[in-house]
Amino acid sequence: MPKLEHANLVVTDIDPTVAFLTAAFPSWHIRGGGNQPYAGMARQWVHLGDDDFYLALTAYDVDDEKKGAQRDLKGLAPGLAHIGFEVSDLNAVIARLKTHGFEPHHLGADHPHRRNIYYIDGEGLEFEFTEYLSDAPEERNLYV
Repeated sequence: MPKLEHANLVVTDIDPTVAFLTAAFPSWHIRGGGNQPYAGMARQWVHLGDDDFYLALTAYDVDDEKKGAQRDLKGLAPGLAHIGFEVSDLNAVIARLKTHGFEPHHLGADHPHRRNIYYIDGEGLEFEFTEYLSDAPEERNLYV
């Protein structure tokens, strides 16, 4: 069975995303990192996660005007819309994030078998957290 091992995100600054995700998931840590160039460009990178999954975060050492910006989340341009995480206790994630000064961006739609909430980190990346209220696949995957 395939499973997602990691996703690699290019950011303008690694620290805001590390701060956000370690607030949400206190067990996550930087598994590794470095400053090796890629495609002839200086960069910093880290792998942030646990023993089974991580996010690779890469920031290139270029002038700010060359870094660009995250895509407009309300726009139609291709690119990352958000990354979703399944959590067992959504209230605990919300409380941890609030303790670290993070406020929700918006709630997910009302659903009889799941609760979800969205945040935007200091880098402009959107993250969704979902708690399922059922173990039945036909209820968890009900699109209403």
